[in-house]
Amino acid sequence: MENFIIGYILATFVGFSLGLLGGGGSILTVPILVYVIHLPAKTSIALSLAIVGISGMAGVLGHIKNKNILFNVAGIFGFFAAIGTVAGTKIAAFIPGKIQLLLFAITMLIASIMMIRGRKEMTDTGGYTLDLSAKRLLLIGLQAIFVGVLTGIVGVGGGFMIVPALVLLMNVPMKRAVGTSLLIITANSLIGFYSYLQTIQIPWEFLLKFSGFSIIGIIIGTAISNKVPQKGLKKGFGYFLIVMGVFVLIKNL
Repeated sequence: MENFIIGYILATFVGFSLGLLGGGGSILTVPILVYVIHLPAKTSIALSLAIVGISGMAGVLGHIKNKNILFNVAGIFGFFAAIGTVAGTKIAAFIPGKIQLLLFAITMLIASIMMIRGRKEMTDTGGYTLDLSAKRLLLIGLQAIFVGVLTGIVGVGGGFMIVPALVLLMNVPMKRAVGTSLLIITANSLIGFYSYLQTIQIPWEFLLKFSGFSIIGIIIGTAISNKVPQKGLKKGFGYFLIVMGVFVLIKNL
């Protein structure tokens, strides 16, 4: 029981990180479920997808209100990502849980580096030119499928890869790339969770409680996000992810 109480407190921190930083916090969900709640790796990855999807919906509503989501871009990228996610969940059935956690740790370390380096900001001019040439669609499709496969196997949304892809490959302004990415992550995660339902026993009551605490954290984090320096926070969080990534690596090597 004590582990579950700690887990719910940490769920609030996950949501708080998501609301405060606009991403990254969800990558903490799997370590919490595995090492605090002591759930099996595969169950933790499946639940992580559900939690990311449910929590993401709260953030998507805010971005829709602020007109930060490009639905045509989300549809194109999300279509290919969904194919990858379903494939990733099927591949995961043949991968031992320990290997999944090793891949997760590597993903966490890559995400931490991306957060420490930061993103080059782009000016939102209110419009964009969507290049749908065959070559560009191929690049978009390949990256989206890769992100989807990663989501299905290790249970992370992949926002640290989606945002640069939208900016560089689809010419989307940064602010709208963040909002559009969140919609893609939310849909992708829920599709991945649905695919896992066939093979994993889901503790529904725990899932709903954990998600509820995470949403509370998102609301608090979002409310104060404009009052704190984002750049320094993201770097600090990136270094924290390095520590967590190394911890997961050591536990599974």
